[in-house]
Amino acid sequence: MSATDPADSTAATPPEGTDDAAAEQPRTESHDPAVPEAYAAFMRTGWGERELDLPPHPVAPYAAARRRALADAFPGERLVLPAGTFKVRSNDTDYRFRPDTAHTYFSGNQTTDAVLVLEDGDAVLYARPRSSRETDEFFRDRQYGELWAGRRPSVREMSDSLGLEVRHVDELPDALTRSGKTRVHRGVDAGVDRLVDADEGRDGELARVASEMRLVKDDWEVAELQEACDVTTLGFEDSVREWDRVLEFGERWVEGTFFRRARAMGNDIGYDSIVGGGRHATTLHWIDNTGPITPGELVLLDMGVEGRNLYTADVTRTLPVSGTFTPLQRELYDLVLAAQQAGIDAVRPGVPFLAAHEAAMQVLARGLDGLGLLPVSAEEALDPQSKVYARWTLHGTSHMLGMDVHDCGRAALEVYPRGDLAEGMVLTVEPGLYFQEDDLLVPEELRGTGIRIEDDVLVTADGSRNLSAALPRPADEVEEWMARLRA
Repeated sequence: MSATDPADSTAATPPEGTDDAAAEQPRTESHDPAVPEAYAAFMRTGWGERELDLPPHPVAPYAAARRRALADAFPGERLVLPAGTFKVRSNDTDYRFRPDTAHTYFSGNQTTDAVLVLEDGDAVLYARPRSSRETDEFFRDRQYGELWAGRRPSVREMSDSLGLEVRHVDELPDALTRSGKTRVHRGVDAGVDRLVDADEGRDGELARVASEMRLVKDDWEVAELQEACDVTTLGFEDSVREWDRVLEFGERWVEGTFFRRARAMGNDIGYDSIVGGGRHATTLHWIDNTGPITPGELVLLDMGVEGRNLYTADVTRTLPVSGTFTPLQRELYDLVLAAQQAGIDAVRPGVPFLAAHEAAMQVLARGLDGLGLLPVSAEEALDPQSKVYARWTLHGTSHMLGMDVHDCGRAALEVYPRGDLAEGMVLTVEPGLYFQEDDLLVPEELRGTGIRIEDDVLVTADGSRNLSAALPRPADEVEEWMARLRA
């Protein structure tokens, strides 16, 4: 390789607004070749300039209404919501960037290093646009350079598409150091956090309100979630169509097959896929996906596509590897399905968020009693002071779903999960049974078996709608579905 010049490299870039000269340097590495001035000067000349006519982003009017509502919650204050920046994966390589949810919810922007600022009824997006050809960034900078990382939109392109004022992020420090009350959505961008003194109470209140505003989905969001569920269905179908390869290569093949669909028709997977064959299904967040898929066993698939506007599905199916359930597998599966259906039936406006969980646990506890596993009666086990049945159910039945797979996580507890459901909320319903392989309190034939069934449910005016209903749930339909796809 060519010789390198240490002066050409900056191992780390200080936050915007510092006086460190390295902040003005392109993000290069020590193994990059030196850049003679003659070459640099030549690279800065002879390039055409053109602006792209980007259509308005469909989220623009919704995001504008969201910004107004957020600003109204904190009148006379400056609100700061960063997108975040790159995160190191290994040495000088970064993870694929995914913007902070609150930032994108209120702006529509998905580019790195941007910051949305709401103040005095105005909204300004401070962003890092494509660089001028008068600088070296476009051909030398590994993180932001157009020849390295692709074309970033210009200030005008972002403004036209998102429907809000856009300024260069270099202007952000001046905007944040002016007098006035400022709240920051913290923990997203350390550089932004350092520009404003922290106030845990005030900043926490911004995070809470921003989270609670996402609880009820508008029509555009519901359509995005439906699309994510529809593409997720295709990903499950892809996996079953390749079942011969699944049997050959095991859990990894399902993970890779589903990821291919997620990237082809969406942005990414919404979370690390869980592909649990046999005993691995009893580990709730089994994401190693390194095991075999063995005929005669069950395989638990918990997977969801994140759409291009960052709304994600979250669906689980438990499939018989051989294509048909054994009598015992079917008995346990039907019990979980009955619990899930009870949970879905409980979803409607005005009921507690926990209603689905309580309905599902009633069914599972009585089923476990029927299997002779409970040390007390089902009624005693269901007492909040006991809950011994949870040895085999382990987790809650529902969580909110949206741009985050576990959405609205900063909401006040009295609102979520202790509050009531309302029309437009979307939640999962996902009970399960898990018999660990070393659990001596269950018959040997049950050990190492895990079953979960999960769907994404929209609260409607008169009940609910299952957004992921295209994937079959009853045991007979699952078997027919697998046979058809494998034919």
